[in-house]
Amino acid sequence: MSEMLAEILFLQNPTLRWVLAGTILLGFSAGTLGCFAILRRRALVGDAVAHAILPGVCIAFIIAGNKDPLMLLIGSVISGWISIVVMDFIIRNSKISADTSIGMVLSVFFGLGVVLLSWIQASGNVNQSGLDAFLFGNAASMLPEDIQVFGFVSLLVLVAIFLFYKELKLVSFDPSYARVIGYPVKRIELLIGILLVLTITAGIQAVGVVLMASMLIIPAAAARYWTDSLSLMLVIAAIVGAVSGISGSLISYTAPGMPTGPWMVVSAALIFALSFLLAPKRGEFQRWMQRRAYNRKVTMENVLKTLYHLEEGDKKLHRVRTLREIAKKRRMELRELSKGLRLLIKKRWIERHKGTPSGYLLTEEGREEARRIVRIHRLWELYLTERLEIAGDHVHDDAESMEHLITPEIEAQLANILGEPAFDPHLEEIPYPSPKKEPS
Repeated sequence: MSEMLAEILFLQNPTLRWVLAGTILLGFSAGTLGCFAILRRRALVGDAVAHAILPGVCIAFIIAGNKDPLMLLIGSVISGWISIVVMDFIIRNSKISADTSIGMVLSVFFGLGVVLLSWIQASGNVNQSGLDAFLFGNAASMLPEDIQVFGFVSLLVLVAIFLFYKELKLVSFDPSYARVIGYPVKRIELLIGILLVLTITAGIQAVGVVLMASMLIIPAAAARYWTDSLSLMLVIAAIVGAVSGISGSLISYTAPGMPTGPWMVVSAALIFALSFLLAPKRGEFQRWMQRRAYNRKVTMENVLKTLYHLEEGDKKLHRVRTLREIAKKRRMELRELSKGLRLLIKKRWIERHKGTPSGYLLTEEGREEARRIVRIHRLWELYLTERLEIAGDHVHDDAESMEHLITPEIEAQLANILGEPAFDPHLEEIPYPSPKKEPS
């Protein structure tokens, strides 16, 4: 165990060094290029190209008679590029949709590749051993010259992305604008297609044609959860891809029966799952926390507004309001009402009166907050009726929702637009902030 740990830490095994180098470069190139594929909504194109490369690999092997990495690279690039041209031709010259075109090209090219692979295996060529690794990948079977060729391709892709970053960014986000200001959009899209084919070609021996699209999509999708900046997204996707390559290689090395490619994909998927759950802005946990906070806010403000309406109705500001009285005025579940009252007590917007009768009183701070909520509600109702000409009996529900969302800045704009009106469409008074007392 200690010997294996030393081999891993100090990279004493030359095979491990080569495989790590190849998978890290693959992770970097696939992760970064996948960002542009996702932003352009062309993620499935990568899957089609990955499957379409197989017949190119088989034809290159038939021509060369052996697994010469350069010949396999040339065959893969030609086959992958033909698949892109065919997909584009079908979409432009028929009524077939893009996803149908992708499915057709994927299945036809992959089917042809499987037929050719079966024919090669039945031909008796002794050099065909290991050719089926292109289906599911087998990084351990790669020779140093294989990794040199495919590693160079990955490095070339990274350099191209760095050099043409501005052009790739513009075409990914707004190709119409890029065309208007004179960018050669067709050429840039051609470059993206070439880079896509090269990236997939570089990774098929490690990951396989079946799973290669995952290394394009998953790191980029994981990175998207962490940032809105494309440059930072590229860095994160590259790191995710590299970490996936390292983990897949190490798992395969420590457990020889485990394949590198599938474990790379599983590792990337685990990182995506963590991003999906824990990312600070878009993660599901954060979104759940935000929904929870918003629901608590709505409950508090609804209960606070109800207490104000009770005071507004009988003009008695310091009368204790019982739980039954509040529940009768605002129809909501008793559990939710009690929760809202507890939260309001914690914020010191209401006070609990334990005498007879027991109940709740608005504090001065709570009353001002209640006036703000009611004011927003009534201003919005008036805005809908006056400016959008919506009937007065159709605006209450909309105002119920908007009163929890409108910021003080928008509230000030509403009051200014409407001329600080005194009454809402139902002739109820709009409560403006109480004038602050000057210190004596």
